[in-house]
Amino acid sequence: MLPMETMCRILTSCMIHKVLSLKEPQYLSERQGRVAQLRTRHDRELHFHRLTRELGRNRTISTYLLSLLLIPILGAESEKMNTAKKRKYIDDYIQYGFVSLLKDNVDHPQCVICYEVLSNDAMRPNRLLRHLSTKHASLKDKPKEFFAAKSKNLKRMKLDSTGSAAQSSLKVLEASYELSLIIAKEKKSHTIGETLVKPCILKAADVVLGTDSRQKLSQIPLSDNTVKRRIDDMAKDIKNQVVDAIKKLPFFAIQLDESTDIAQCSHLLVYVRYIENERMKDELMFSTELLTTTKAVDVMEAVSDFFKKHELSWQKLIGVCTDGAPSMLGSRSGFVQLVKEKNADVVGIHCFIHRQALAPKTLPNELNAVLKLCIKVVNYVKNGALNTRLFKMLCEDLGSDHKTLLFHTEVRWISKGNMLGRLFELREEVITFLAQQKQNELSAEFKKPWNQVILAYLSDFFDTLTFNLNLRLQGADSNIVTHRDAIKMYVEKLQLWIRKVSMNPSNYSSFSKVVSVSEEVCFEDVFEGPLLKNLIIDHLKNLKEEFSRYFPNLSEELYKLSTDPFNMDIQLLHEELQEEGIEIKNDSAARYDFDKMDKPSFWLKYLKVYPSVSGKAVRMYLPFSTIYMCEKAFSTLVAIKTKYRNKLDVESDLRCALSETQPRICQLIQNMQAHPSH
Repeated sequence: MLPMETMCRILTSCMIHKVLSLKEPQYLSERQGRVAQLRTRHDRELHFHRLTRELGRNRTISTYLLSLLLIPILGAESEKMNTAKKRKYIDDYIQYGFVSLLKDNVDHPQCVICYEVLSNDAMRPNRLLRHLSTKHASLKDKPKEFFAAKSKNLKRMKLDSTGSAAQSSLKVLEASYELSLIIAKEKKSHTIGETLVKPCILKAADVVLGTDSRQKLSQIPLSDNTVKRRIDDMAKDIKNQVVDAIKKLPFFAIQLDESTDIAQCSHLLVYVRYIENERMKDELMFSTELLTTTKAVDVMEAVSDFFKKHELSWQKLIGVCTDGAPSMLGSRSGFVQLVKEKNADVVGIHCFIHRQALAPKTLPNELNAVLKLCIKVVNYVKNGALNTRLFKMLCEDLGSDHKTLLFHTEVRWISKGNMLGRLFELREEVITFLAQQKQNELSAEFKKPWNQVILAYLSDFFDTLTFNLNLRLQGADSNIVTHRDAIKMYVEKLQLWIRKVSMNPSNYSSFSKVVSVSEEVCFEDVFEGPLLKNLIIDHLKNLKEEFSRYFPNLSEELYKLSTDPFNMDIQLLHEELQEEGIEIKNDSAARYDFDKMDKPSFWLKYLKVYPSVSGKAVRMYLPFSTIYMCEKAFSTLVAIKTKYRNKLDVESDLRCALSETQPRICQLIQNMQAHPSH
């Protein structure tokens, strides 16, 4: 058979020759019905070029021929092709990894592995087998059931108009998870995804990228329920990662605390510290509501249920850190005592920050009286909105650095020092304001030289307590050794201050505000007598005793081993540790690492090399020394569970907001069906 182009050229020449030689235009219309079936009775000896020149002289004939001859010929060929026999799909083709996809009422084979759609003509065993062997060679020996399972997954997937797997749907699903994680970490309401995040994305896409990009981004599902499901899925995955890591380790430690939220629900939070990649890691183990009482048995029941459900061993638990509540540290039925019934080797630790806050609470009567006077003055100035505005205006007129006083609360550890410091800075403005408000008695009492000097001392004292100690005890990377050093440092400073004040004349150089008021003439009488000196010395001595009572000395043996194993006396170690102690003491590589690395990382690195000695040292660094992480989590709980969301189950949101471990989003979306937003 001649090619289509050649056939058309020959037939056209024949018709043109007939028209030009016989001058019978009606011939074309008479023969139009048969032209489509003609092949040709002529060969290439026709005078085609001469006829072409003749045709070129008359454009009307050219148009006439094209419309009546060529178009019917091409149409006939196309109709013939469309009426050709179509291949049908056979169920046995699944053994080659293909299913049927119906397009324009015609079956097309689609690969269940790569989702490629072939033509209908490829619906034959050898073609399907060739695709499987060349593109999926490793799967060609798989049984028929394997491809049948793949076909079920294919049916559940979102397909585009071509039948190919919509990979964009997986990206849309991934974006939904990522945005939900951001919402959780920012502690925002779930509805913000649909009401703010998505509209902002679409508006930015519309302005910057155009309509097509906007259409793609509009498919990201961010409804209230969708965001909640995403957060629940990610929280569950994070929890599984944490639990799996704990199970593989020889020991771990926990801290826990209980508090009440805005809906009067009692929340128990438990943090865990474990070893991962030769470093210590803190993660939220679980949070739960205590439905009735908050006694030690209730806390123990909640923790035991979690341990039992996730098959965690009590024998691996080496430390429990709690606050000083009787339900936690009771000697008979406290939580720590109940834990020791499960594992007698567990170390119970009273939070260092709570102990530090308790130690300075007992003030001498003279100091306590001035402290109450200061609180009374602050409460009056900030008693109402009018007083606050008037005091602010006065401070602006006088050019003060600050324009308002600060409240303090007992549950905030550093607020008392901030309150006293601000009051000392604005003491002149406060005296003027009290006089303007005709609070003569309060004003006269507050501006007494004695009270002014004591205010300066209290401000200095609480500042040193805050900046020299309290802030050192806060933070995530807390351990017994570093906090013991901070307490020891502060106690030695107390001894130094006592010696300085005891001098004759007294040296107040460690108290900057006291030094500043001592230079004013109006306060000379206060500093000349022994009353102030004796009061400060007695206060500092009592404080030192309180710190010694709340913070007893650690075992010197374990402390020296964990902080300086290369210079300690081996005889101080227990007999079973002495040989390993000698080995590590004479290990030059270990000494080099000890000088270059932080101490917890060093002991974790050599845990497998020197298990006995390193195990003892790790037990000094692994347990929590504060419940700072729980306190931080409660602050997050307050931000998440507001009066507008007081019915929210916050465990998943808390875990996503606080966790350092990242959810495995790619694994979560593998077996999910995407439902784009409409």
